Amino acid sequence: MFAPKLVPGDEIRVIAPSTSMIILKEAQSELAVKRLTDLGFRVTYGKNAEAHDEFFSSSISERIEDLHQAFADPNVKGILTAIGGYNSNQLLNYIDYDLISSNPKILCGYSDITALQLAIYQKTGLVTYSGPHFSSFGMKHGFEYTMESFLDAVTNDAPYEINPSLNWSDDPWFLDQEDRVFHEQKGYEILRNGEAEGKLIGGNLCTMNLLQGTEYLPSLKDAILFIEDDEETHSRSFDRDLQSLLHLPEASSIKALLIGRFQKASNITDEALRKIIMSKEELKDIPVIANVNIGHVCPFATVPIGAFASVKAFDGNAEIFIEQKEK
Repeated sequence: MFAPKLVPGDEIRVIAPSTSMIILKEAQSELAVKRLTDLGFRVTYGKNAEAHDEFFSSSISERIEDLHQAFADPNVKGILTAIGGYNSNQLLNYIDYDLISSNPKILCGYSDITALQLAIYQKTGLVTYSGPHFSSFGMKHGFEYTMESFLDAVTNDAPYEINPSLNWSDDPWFLDQEDRVFHEQKGYEILRNGEAEGKLIGGNLCTMNLLQGTEYLPSLKDAILFIEDDEETHSRSFDRDLQSLLHLPEASSIKALLIGRFQKASNITDEALRKIIMSKEELKDIPVIANVNIGHVCPFATVPIGAFASVKAFDGNAEIFIEQKEK
């Protein structure tokens, strides 16, 4: 089930189901609002978006209230999460999934928000979007690719491609907007050749694994699995987290694997990643593409969880097409 696409004049509600937006710098929030307003959208905020406790989050009841109000309000057409964090999975038992199913809306964010997105898709069938937070729109430089992909995903029904960006950056832009370092992007890294079609399922890998054994993890049957992780991961933790997913009963029918570019602090080199992937017998017959523009390295694409996609990887050339339809 796809929510109606966004059009100029629509209201976008900002909520904080993980870390409070109180941590955002004022200039960052102002730029985010300006960008969204320049696109023709109207930005509003959940009542508790800036509420916070000693963990820089807010209570479950406050976060649930904002989530439910955003879906229940007929004026709200899109929902952006403020930022990621660690605890959005606390909300899953308290969500009114019938309310969401009856009021389908675009929900976009990434990182810790993966738990919320996968649970909503699994319980309601609503396609959710792994893409920029509200805070992401406050990035002063190098945001063009991210913006274009977001608009491709949430404002029209046409198929679109996730192409490699011309460059990428891993610096803490939120600390210093001017001292930025961009590296040339030399295309995606093909670890295994192949061609596949399937349903996009994925997001932040370590967050996705929090849902194993629960009622909130979507099936991996015939999935194009896309995963990424942040600087807290490293070669050994990524290896075991991926292996854990591959042990799931339906993982044997995964059609393709897309891996987001790792942050430098993870110390996962292309060589290390290739060795990890080559050790997985479960992946030997499917296309595997790495350094894809998804996740914590900027810029990044918006990926609709639950949408149909096709992947080709041959002779150093990779194609990733999002069909904007359900399988």
